Amino acid sequence: MGVRLKTKLSLGLGFLFLVILTFGILSLYYINRLSSDANRILKNNYESLVYSNNMLGALEDLPDDSSAITVFRANLRNQEANITEPGEREVTESLQKNFQELLANPEDSSNYVQVRESIRMINDLNQEAILKKNAIAGATAESAKLWLTIIFTTLILIVLTFIYNFPGVIAEPVAKLADGIREIANKNYGKRIYLKQEDEFGELAQAFNSMAGKLDEYENSNLAKLTFEKKRIETIINQMRDGIIGLDEKGHLLFLNAVAEKLLGLKEADILGKYAPDLALKNDLMRTLLQEEGTKKELKIYADNKESYFNKDVLHVVNNGQVAGKVIVLRNITLFHELNEAKTNFIATVSHELKTPLSSIKMSAQLLTDNRVGQLNTEQQELTKSISEDADRLLNITSELLNMSQVETGNIQLKLQPARPAAIIEQAVQAVQFQAQQKNITLRTNLPEDLPAVQADKEKTSWVIINFLTNAIRYSPDTSFIDIAAYHKDNKVFFTVTDYGRGIDEKYLPRIFDRYFKVPGTHERNGTGLGLAISKEFIEAQGGAIWVKSRIGEGSLFGFHLSQAK
Repeated sequence: MGVRLKTKLSLGLGFLFLVILTFGILSLYYINRLSSDANRILKNNYESLVYSNNMLGALEDLPDDSSAITVFRANLRNQEANITEPGEREVTESLQKNFQELLANPEDSSNYVQVRESIRMINDLNQEAILKKNAIAGATAESAKLWLTIIFTTLILIVLTFIYNFPGVIAEPVAKLADGIREIANKNYGKRIYLKQEDEFGELAQAFNSMAGKLDEYENSNLAKLTFEKKRIETIINQMRDGIIGLDEKGHLLFLNAVAEKLLGLKEADILGKYAPDLALKNDLMRTLLQEEGTKKELKIYADNKESYFNKDVLHVVNNGQVAGKVIVLRNITLFHELNEAKTNFIATVSHELKTPLSSIKMSAQLLTDNRVGQLNTEQQELTKSISEDADRLLNITSELLNMSQVETGNIQLKLQPARPAAIIEQAVQAVQFQAQQKNITLRTNLPEDLPAVQADKEKTSWVIINFLTNAIRYSPDTSFIDIAAYHKDNKVFFTVTDYGRGIDEKYLPRIFDRYFKVPGTHERNGTGLGLAISKEFIEAQGGAIWVKSRIGEGSLFGFHLSQAK
């Protein structure tokens, strides 16, 4: 096991502390030594010079000034207490003897000379001592300067070397680790970090390499799965008869299926990643597809060597509440157009062809009842009456079929007249009663007695309610209720049919009355998506309006209103 990072830091900081402590101790040693030398010069010699000069000044005032004796004696006592140099004691004792002789015989001038000579000798001894000690202090200062300079230079070099090399112990592995983390962030899972250090950084590098290996393994595993899923989805999309175009949140093209390529006249490989509005400048269909999403009209496009019809759906891709892109789906409804056209032509032809023989049958039945042709017994009269009623019923049916063909061809013929709402609803309820009984569904009506008549085509309006009820029965659970209601407001009569089934997602409500539209997920194969579209045309042709309200899990309410009869 190598030296731990904590130990390295402790050793490094301890070394710096030791360097500072060593230099501080040496500096204090030499400073104290110089200070001691200076103090000795000041205490031992300089003060003796001051005492000697004071005694010489007092000697000059003798014998005239009596206070001079006191000054002399005081400085002499101080000198006796500050004897520090060799020979100074003998000279001081001689000075004491000569001073006493001077006091005993002031008139003897030779005593003055002896006292002065003793004071001069004390001055000479101390001055010589000052010079010697000053030389020693200078030598000590030079020695201190030399050694401190050597030590300081050595320590500076050591510290600079330490400062230059030691940060690399931390900075280099940190830099390598940071570079590795950046590579991992950029999904370069093949990145590895190799450190020769057997410390915490070495362990961290090993952990990093292990993590990168796991991520690399996970990425390769997921990439293979994602690639497989992408290929499978592309295969499914390309097999669809609908054109599918994928865009990201900024409007760049992500994919086209084979049908979309044919419709747009573009190749997916040539336009992937390009900005869709730029392509729309040269492609009319792309420009139409990128227009306001609220435009839900059918698109007539020349495809498969014929005029084809498509409905545009725009599906938003949402990720964590944010729109991550959208998918434009062109649903091919050409087959429904062709079937509808064939059906309309068939109905019109059959209805027209049936009217003539039915009219003849009715006329023949009427002739049989004429007494001029011959008398009929009771049974014969009943038969002719039944033939006439059935002929009338068939004529009504053919008329209704012709009306349907008129709606689908855009040539609606209305028979507007005052009609009672109760009669319209009753006719519709009777028509679907058998279907409701099969699922044990109860049809409940709520009709005020004072409802005014409406200006309407009774048959077509009843047909709309029948369509509402048929859908309500289909999507209602067994043993449930369906409410049929009518009410009067603002010179209009409102009709509603409410079921309590699974409901319709709100995002599909704006398209519910479009031709050929079927709510995704209903799995309804029998319908063509025309019933509600025809209902809308019937009501709007009579000057009314139609609507729907629904929520998932709460059922649906379909309704319309017609004007009150004048």
